Amino acid sequence: MKVLHTIPSMGAKSGGTSTATFDLLSSINNLDLEGGDAVELVSLATAAGSRDRSLADGCGWFKALPYDAKTPYGYSANMRKYLSRERFDVYHTNGMWLDVNHATCAAARKAGKPYVITPHGMLYPEALKRSAWKKWPLRKLFFDKDVMKASCIHVTCETEMRHIRAFGYKGPVAVIGNPVVCPSVADKLLMERSIYDRAYKIGFLGRIHPIKKVENLLEGVSLSGDKDIEVVIMGSGSPEYEAFLKTEVERVGIADRVKFLGFVSGDEKFKQLAELDALFVPSDMENFGMIIPEALLVGTPVMASLGTPWEALNTEDCGWWVDNSPESIANVIGQIADAGQDRLRAMGLRGRALVLNRFESSKVASSMYRLYRWLCGYEPKPEFVYHD
Repeated sequence: MKVLHTIPSMGAKSGGTSTATFDLLSSINNLDLEGGDAVELVSLATAAGSRDRSLADGCGWFKALPYDAKTPYGYSANMRKYLSRERFDVYHTNGMWLDVNHATCAAARKAGKPYVITPHGMLYPEALKRSAWKKWPLRKLFFDKDVMKASCIHVTCETEMRHIRAFGYKGPVAVIGNPVVCPSVADKLLMERSIYDRAYKIGFLGRIHPIKKVENLLEGVSLSGDKDIEVVIMGSGSPEYEAFLKTEVERVGIADRVKFLGFVSGDEKFKQLAELDALFVPSDMENFGMIIPEALLVGTPVMASLGTPWEALNTEDCGWWVDNSPESIANVIGQIADAGQDRLRAMGLRGRALVLNRFESSKVASSMYRLYRWLCGYEPKPEFVYHD
């Protein structure tokens, strides 16, 4: 059984979609696969001059095709030639709205093979509304058909499954969370977490984009009236939105307590997360939110908005799953200040246990591998696959 994954980019700056795909493929290829089974990944190389790097460079299961996606739709003759030349038993594409995604679905149908789509939250109502005038013609030309004829749609939570059904898809849906890899540096940082009297430090880490609602965090800090809270904003993205946030810092009067650190990754990302007393994810919408389990791995409690599928933060007492209004955020900041370091550390340890129990990478990889074998007729339908 040969399985092909495709994705428009594996660039480190492409966000959670690339990271989740890399972690999944790494984890699957670390499994003891049945003889002859192979799972491969193909994408376009990072564009020349982008100052980005591919997360999967050097991996034997990864192939980067020469970059030629120079239109807004990302049309790639190189990807289409590859798909017409190679043959696979299962095709699996990550994301929506770009030529790589459609070409993968079309190639699978032409070959008479099953295909899986992982939308990575791109079929949420909020996501469909963004640039709807661009997506509508693409839907009518390609993507409605690609979705409706998919052999299976993979989602990371039940909320996303509901949105897939509302979109009109009636076929099998596999609910499998994103894999979370626990790097050795996370273990080390957890052991080194210090408990001492100091100003509390909170932060945001992610793509700098209006949907993230970072301004709500800034206003919440101001509303809290706490002069000892330090705030760090980490990430890159829209220069216009970052400029707006910097004016907001001045407007709400907290410029002396806020630092913009820019893009962080790798060990430095986990180091910064471990230095926080709490991570804030005030986004209007997040499909899975990889940064949430990554923070929990190093023992950092998380505030996540109701637009994320992380009710477990409340039920497992390892954070706050609350409304993302500035007033709600200010209330959480007050709770953090009142909690004390021992209480926050206990919350962080519960969060780490939650992640390792539910989303440890080998468990997720095994589920995905079972899905492929079911699609090829080698195994019965897994318990995480649902029909309408």
